[in-house]
Amino acid sequence: MQESPVKPSKAIDVTALARAIKQWGKQLGFQEVGIADCDLSAAETRLIDWLDKGWHGDMDYMAKHGAKRTRPAELVPGTLRVISARMNYAPPAARDSWAVVNEADKAFISRYALGRDYHKVLRRRLQQLADRITQEVGEFRYRAFTDSAPVMEVELAQKAGLGWRGKHTLLLSRDAGSFFFLGEIYTDLPLPTDRALEDHCGTCRKCLDVCPTQAIVAPYQLDARRCISYLTIESKGSIPEALRPLIGNRVYGCDDCQLVCPWNKFAQTSGEPDFTARNGLDNVTLVELFGWSEAEFDAKLLGSAIHRIGYERWLRNLAVGMGNALSALGNAPASEKIVAALKARAGHPSALVREHVAWALAQHKGID
Repeated sequence: MQESPVKPSKAIDVTALARAIKQWGKQLGFQEVGIADCDLSAAETRLIDWLDKGWHGDMDYMAKHGAKRTRPAELVPGTLRVISARMNYAPPAARDSWAVVNEADKAFISRYALGRDYHKVLRRRLQQLADRITQEVGEFRYRAFTDSAPVMEVELAQKAGLGWRGKHTLLLSRDAGSFFFLGEIYTDLPLPTDRALEDHCGTCRKCLDVCPTQAIVAPYQLDARRCISYLTIESKGSIPEALRPLIGNRVYGCDDCQLVCPWNKFAQTSGEPDFTARNGLDNVTLVELFGWSEAEFDAKLLGSAIHRIGYERWLRNLAVGMGNALSALGNAPASEKIVAALKARAGHPSALVREHVAWALAQHKGID
């Protein structure tokens, strides 16, 4: 990371450098790299409106940085351009997502979180890209980000020509759908910019219609407070009772809006070994995960994006999934195992866990 005000020590052909940066990015494992300017004035207006509606819920960090999120040069002084990169994450050989969602006693985990924490993977590659640029031009000013600072990743990626914002608010690519991560390098290099892409969603509204909690309240508008990803990952407290039955067995994130998107027929599995599913998380029962001790949780999920929610919220989410499984399974044999597992944690030290376990047990009273 280089933030001190320095000037490149070599004369630069910025057009040739931009071409080289894209080539180096692909050599480092990014599927596409683009370059954007820093004008996010239109996005700033939309962000302010979103925050005013309170749709960010408990994500106070979305508001606390002020204009730094929409004005890159205020976050990193001297920034002229943003190098935006995307990397596919769909894990190879993972069990079909819909098959897991439709098995009530299984735990569905968003496919981006099955392997190693993407923050670490992308941040390392972005640093390697910055190091390669330094080799070419000498010291320059930059800072790399991966979902780790007040950065409008989708807006910048759209301006950089990597895709367009879909109606579900995620970035979409005609070549790769939406199963990819984004990362950025803010820089003072005056690189030529790429052209933003047009919207190709047309009249399609499959993402709106499939959302279990109807969190996508209108095209391009998301009320995060209803989003399962927010409820299971960002929210620290009790999950609203009215929304619990709608979550089903989605215990960490939700991919429904991506799974139904026609553009994801072009999505490709990742070639990154770090994104391969670990600990059988692509096809595992709720009971098995609920049985993990805190030590097992730490040992098995250290280095995973899941680990950051902590053991307490992990049990909270699983309890909701198990309650929904009881409603769906009735008196099936699997129900007895679920009830036994829930009863074993009915006296858990955490009030949050106890509350959700009690709710789960109340969903099926036919088993003693």
